[in-house]
Amino acid sequence: MTQDISFKLLQDIAKDLSGEVVSFPTFLDITFQVRTALKKPDLSIEQLGTLVGAEPLMSTKIIRLANSAAMNASGRSIVDINTAISRIGVDAVRNVSFAVAMEQLLNSKKMAPFETLSRHLWEHTMEVAALSRVLARRLTRVNPDEALFAGLVHDIGVFYLLSRAVNFPELVADTEGLHALLVQWHDSIGHALLAAMGLADDLLVAVLEHEQDREVGQLKTLKDVLFVANKLANIKHGWRDSSYSAQPDPSTFSQWFDAKALSAVLAESEQDVASLKQALSN
Repeated sequence: MTQDISFKLLQDIAKDLSGEVVSFPTFLDITFQVRTALKKPDLSIEQLGTLVGAEPLMSTKIIRLANSAAMNASGRSIVDINTAISRIGVDAVRNVSFAVAMEQLLNSKKMAPFETLSRHLWEHTMEVAALSRVLARRLTRVNPDEALFAGLVHDIGVFYLLSRAVNFPELVADTEGLHALLVQWHDSIGHALLAAMGLADDLLVAVLEHEQDREVGQLKTLKDVLFVANKLANIKHGWRDSSYSAQPDPSTFSQWFDAKALSAVLAESEQDVASLKQALSN
């Protein structure tokens, strides 16, 4: 019975995402407002500040991000939204809008049946996003803000599937069946959702393949950065239920990349990762 419900859920999602007009989840509303504003070539910092300032959680996160150790080398404190936007840039505003949207979804009453999973998913997302930015900045020529964004949305398929699964009580009650659905389909669903939003091809590929094991001798691309960040985050901050999934073995990571060199970089970057997670979390 649960398999039939899962199939019906996937059918509904496929129909939605393949149509000419995609009905996006309401939790992405604020993200679309920001994306629409950012498309205007003459958009000023003041106009953008007025838009995001109307959303208290978003403006708070932007100011915290601007004051984080990773973004604020000078140590000078920022307290107003316009100065914060000037410091972090408009791309970071887009990033924060996604963080706020997904956090609001997971904190909504309808997601109460998934409280534990939601908490683990949010922690994992913040860890991957922070690690992605740090790895991109220190080891590659990949734009750090693009890497941060990739980390924020890499598991958007899980968020989306949960937002739809809550309408199927039988699936909610079958934790093992739901877990299998999330693991099997979240990457392709996330890819389809982001493609429908018109996002860049390199991001789409990175999201689609972020869990496909492969050898990464040296980080070069956004896909490499996201893959490694996700692997590292899974050590302590994975979202999968250990009852249904094997936990990652850190000793096997050397087959994909130079784990020793990476550990040294991460040790140097620990403060940056912590500050980024704090700025983006609730």
